[in-house]
Amino acid sequence: MTVRPHHRDLAERYGTPLYVYDRDRVRAARRDLFGCLPEGVEVYYAFKANPHPDLVRALRTGDGPACKAEISSTGELATALEAGYRGEDILYTGPGKTPSELDAAVRDGVDLFSAESLSDLEHIGRAALGHGTTARCLLRINSVTASAASGVRMTGKPTQFGIDSETLPEIAAALTSMPGTSVEGLHLFSQSNARDEESLLAEFRHTLQTAARIQDELGLRLRVLDIGGGFSVPYGRNGERAAYPKLRGELAAALDVFFPGWRHGLPRIAVESGRYLVGDSGHLVTAVSNVKSGRGHTFAVCDAGINVFGGMSGLGRLLPVSVEVPVDEESQQVTLAGPLCTPGDVLGRGVTVPADLAPGDLLAVPNTGAYGPTASLLMFLGRPSPVEVVTDGEETVSVTRIERTRVPYAAERSHD
Repeated sequence: MTVRPHHRDLAERYGTPLYVYDRDRVRAARRDLFGCLPEGVEVYYAFKANPHPDLVRALRTGDGPACKAEISSTGELATALEAGYRGEDILYTGPGKTPSELDAAVRDGVDLFSAESLSDLEHIGRAALGHGTTARCLLRINSVTASAASGVRMTGKPTQFGIDSETLPEIAAALTSMPGTSVEGLHLFSQSNARDEESLLAEFRHTLQTAARIQDELGLRLRVLDIGGGFSVPYGRNGERAAYPKLRGELAAALDVFFPGWRHGLPRIAVESGRYLVGDSGHLVTAVSNVKSGRGHTFAVCDAGINVFGGMSGLGRLLPVSVEVPVDEESQQVTLAGPLCTPGDVLGRGVTVPADLAPGDLLAVPNTGAYGPTASLLMFLGRPSPVEVVTDGEETVSVTRIERTRVPYAAERSHD
């Protein structure tokens, strides 16, 4: 048995490839994250990890503190509003905000924006003025230095993200006097998927030191400080979410040093998390189409490839995945390939699978609740999108599939 009985039942009912998300795991991750943070620290959920409305709702409702929403598009804004978030619970980020997107966000009451540059701040202000209001903004900072190693480094190099920290003194006056905006604080997101707890703590300490220095240099009174994230969970492979037993105490101690008013809400401290909150909620169930051997290698070709799971995996950045195999079952090593007509459609090499794997068998890739369908090459070769099933334990909450929709155009309407 290579997949759980409940997942097998769902695959028989809805076909494969199939994503199964368990909201119990989402709620557990939310409890764990708030539990390892100092009391009062806010958590913004990064919708880019998985914008499924039924998972998003699980992060906002129920017992305990609710996550707020970090979004970067009007599509994510629509999902946030559908899931019950209010405008004041939303942080709008991203380096390429268009006038129409900003207009929609301000119109729908978005309360906070991250400004990636002086010109981005200007665009935000223009949208706010168009609605007769003032936009509260965080200045996203691209620090010239960083501390910890990480899976994805976001600062310390030329990038479209953030205002280069060394340029702040010369543009400070323009930043703090931009019509239609009020600079409320800073946004420093320097890493994703930190290597370990010490790396995460070192980065947070460095971020706080940088933020305190900028506050002094610019003469700002920070009301909000977003120190980013980096909370880790395996991606598409066996393993458990990271534990952070020292984070609560050591982060509180660092905040006491650099921002002693934080315990009274000056500034409000926020972190961001995507994959940690939803990553271990998901399993990708795929059927084996063919098993092929040649030149010393065995290939298990499945109906799930980079078109349904993390398109960047085809570039070798996210390899390897693993599948669930009982420890007492005889196994073999294979290359796990997808169905696409490209040699880049490889999910993993040296993947352990049952020794008797055959066409028609099912495999389950764990920890696929983040960066699944919406981070993949869904339309490539016209293959159908995977079905996504949301469960509470073994109770089915919803069954959905992302599909292309036809948009009427002028010539078509003229024939109505």
